[in-house]
This record gives sequence, C-alpha cells and structure tokens, in this order.
Amino acid sequence: MTPLLTPLGLLTVLLGAALPMIDFFIVNVALPTIDHDLHAGPAMLEMVVAGYGVAYATLLVLGGRLGDMVGRRRLFLWGLATFGLTSLACGLAPDAGTLVAARVAQGAAAALLLPQVLATIQATTTGRRRAKALSLYGGTAGISSAIGQVLGGVLVSANLAGTGWRAVFLVNVPIAAVAWLLAARAVPESRSPHATQVDGAGTALLAATLVTLLLPLTEGRAAGWPLWSWVLLAVFPFVGTAFVLVERRAERAGRTPLVPPSLLRIPSVNSGLAMIIPFTIGFGGFMFEVAVALQTGLHYGPFAAGLSLAPLCAAFFLASLAGPRLVGRFGRRVVIAGSLIQGTGLVVLALTVHATWPDTTVAGLAPSMTVLGFGQGMVLPVLMRIVLSELPVTQAGVGGGAMVTTQQSGLALGVATLGTLFLALLPTVGIRDALLTALLAQLAIVAGTTLLALRLPRTLR
Repeated sequence: MTPLLTPLGLLTVLLGAALPMIDFFIVNVALPTIDHDLHAGPAMLEMVVAGYGVAYATLLVLGGRLGDMVGRRRLFLWGLATFGLTSLACGLAPDAGTLVAARVAQGAAAALLLPQVLATIQATTTGRRRAKALSLYGGTAGISSAIGQVLGGVLVSANLAGTGWRAVFLVNVPIAAVAWLLAARAVPESRSPHATQVDGAGTALLAATLVTLLLPLTEGRAAGWPLWSWVLLAVFPFVGTAFVLVERRAERAGRTPLVPPSLLRIPSVNSGLAMIIPFTIGFGGFMFEVAVALQTGLHYGPFAAGLSLAPLCAAFFLASLAGPRLVGRFGRRVVIAGSLIQGTGLVVLALTVHATWPDTTVAGLAPSMTVLGFGQGMVLPVLMRIVLSELPVTQAGVGGGAMVTTQQSGLALGVATLGTLFLALLPTVGIRDALLTALLAQLAIVAGTTLLALRLPRTLR
C-alpha cells in the first residue's frame, strides 16, 4: 500500500510543480535585456520562449507514462536534478544559440518533473485531503504563471552580482537542490500497478502533432512566415488524425496507448479539458501582451512591469484558497461566476488603458488586475480538480500529463494567436489600440468559456 502524502511531502511536490510553470513566463520581462546582451534578434528571442514551451508540451504525456512505469518519486527526483542542471546551462549560456538549446533541454526536464506531481497527489491522498491538495495544485499552477513575470522583473532589476537576465535561470538551481533533498525524504514512491510499455508510435505522432502546430505559430511571424512554416501547418491535420486513429486502434487491440481515447469519454475530463483550452489561450496571450505593452509602450522597467501584476497574483492566490469551500457548496457555479468576474476585469482594464494611456500608472492598473486575478483564481484551480476528479488511480500519470499538455499547449497557442494579433497591429494602430483589440479578443474567448462551463458536472466528488 502506498504511504499517504504528508504536509511536507505536499509542499515539496508543489514546489517542484512551481518551477517549470514559473519558467514558462519568467523570461518575458527579461527578453529586452537578453536581446541587448546576446544580440539575439526577434526570431531567436521567440525561440527562447517557444523552444521551452514546445519541448515541454510535447513530452509531458510521455513523462507521465514513464512515471507510472518506473516510479513517480524516482522521475520527480530525476526531473528536479535535470531541471536544475539545464537552468544552470541557461544562466551560463555565452550566446543566443546556446541559450535556445539549453531552453529546449530545460523544457524536456520540466516534462519529466511536472506530471509526477499530479500523479503522486492522486495516488497518495483520498477524500477531502485529495480535494484540498488538488485545489492547492490548481492555485500553484495559476499563481506560478503570473508570479513568473513579477519575479523575472525583480531579478533583472536587482542585477544580483552583475548577473542581469541570467538570474532568472540561476535562481532555479538552489531551489531545485532544496526540493530534491526534501523530496528524497518526504515524498513516497508510487507507480501504476499495471505497468505498460511506452507507446512508441503514439509518442512520435503526438510529438509531430504538437510540433507541426506550435512551432510555426510561435516562430513563423518572427521569421517572416517562410515556406517551412506553411508546410508544417499543412501537415498538422494529417499527423493529428493519424495520432487519433493509432491510439484508437491500440486501445481496441487491448494495448495501452499513450493517451487512451477512453479518457475523453469520462464526462469530467471531456468537459474540463474543453474549457481549459480557451482559458489558457486567453491567459497565455494576456501575459505576453501585457509584458510587451508595459515595457515598450509605457516604458516601464522590468521591476515596474512585474509589479503591475502583483495584485493579479495576490487575488488569484486568495481565490484559489477559497475554491474548495466554494465548490463544495456551489459546484460548477463557482466556475461560471469566476468567468464572469474575469470578463469584468478585462472590461475595467480596457477602459483604464483607453482613458489613461500613455500616463497609465502601476496604481491605476491595480483595480482591474485584482478583479481579473480573482476571477481567474476561481476558474483554473477548479477546472483542474474537475478534470482529475473521476480519473482512476491507475491512469493518474497519463491523465495528469494529458491535462498539463492541454494547459501548456493552450498557453503557447495564446502567445502565438493573440500575441501575433497584437504584434501585427502595432505598426498600423499603435500599442494602445493593439492592446485594446487583443483584450477585446480575449473577452470574446471568456464569453465562450462561460458557455462551456454549463457542460461541467453540476457537483464534484
């Protein structure tokens, strides 16, 4: 029988989960400094972000399957060690090409690390303890995404020992080391009782599906939409269809596919993932647009740009703490209310930008950021709990991997779609109107997610 997860063990796995989530966003406010120091150029800068995100999203499900097979604690420790080493490589990179390669390796390490967190929680907690742990995980996921840019701004501005932008990567090394020591003592080992071999064909096709979609969308604009970007987008539907067919055939034959199609027949998984996709697209695009608009349009320094998001982080965290109690009483209505509050925050932010630009201050942004963060904090943690609520323990790793892959792919798509819309409008309408257009596009997405919330289970287990 697998030992129960202690409070210290839960804190340790949540610390491990925060590292890769923070690192998806922490570089946003450091990009101008990286460009200045390494003469990177727009295409290389986007690869610093996209290389991490594509490797991360592509390998997450495989990381979950490997944890089910060889042990989640073991993979968690390996993931922490490799994440720390690749972070060190990023921080010491002498040129832009080396930094991109190290970021790709860092994304692969994150894919080993993160799926073990959800799988460990699923396998070592029950009842109310599991509900609380999953809500804390959801809160960690959301606040880490927001706090990444705050922390990045602080570290770049502090210029610790002359490290500048390198500190946003080097800070991971001691944190990963501490988490490794804690995990070795406090995290119990668990694995699937019915270990299966890795689905090689499914792994290759999933990787091809995500790469052919995410790579051209995240890198195509900066590279001037070359032929290869259009070729990859044309190939995407074919490899995506092949992935679905191969996985269905494997499950019908009695084998265990990388992503069992039967997972999507579980109502909580189906409805939850359908809402996570648009939510994370909007969230990823928003964080990118704000980082660019504040630094380029309002000429905020890295610290001020990060500080502007502090109210969002605080409100998100408070809402995520209230989530378990609210869900127990109101069920899916918590998600609907959170989505409406998020939409209100976007409207207030758009009105603030329209009325005060170019004299918009950090204090002036605080009310809209607070409302926005509170709404987001009522949505994302609850959605994650919904997706995992009906998963059998034997599929904890693959289910958690599928959910986080969906989340990371949505974040990358948000940067690629809403971010590209924002950047494409800059030369013709200016930064303020480009930001307002992107915010209105996100508001339309929020309206869609509010309708999708009606498909969620009325109550949670």
